[in-house]
Amino acid sequence: MTLANILFVLVLVSGLATLVILFVGVLSMGRDQAEETVGASRSNRLMVWRVRLQLITVLLMPLWYLASRA
Repeated sequence: MTLANILFVLVLVSGLATLVILFVGVLSMGRDQAEETVGASRSNRLMVWRVRLQLITVLLMPLWYLASRA
């Protein structure tokens, strides 16, 4: 397996993980939470994880591109 293939798989995994966290966040926002502070705290944590995963995905994309061109 080449470095480009490994980076491609990592880009796919991190992108899919970002989508999963995004959908979980959207679904949790749509739910009627009995405890508003718990819902807000959970939404905030999900947003932080989504941003982290997006950053990882965006950083891996140019690395994959450069590795595939070599």
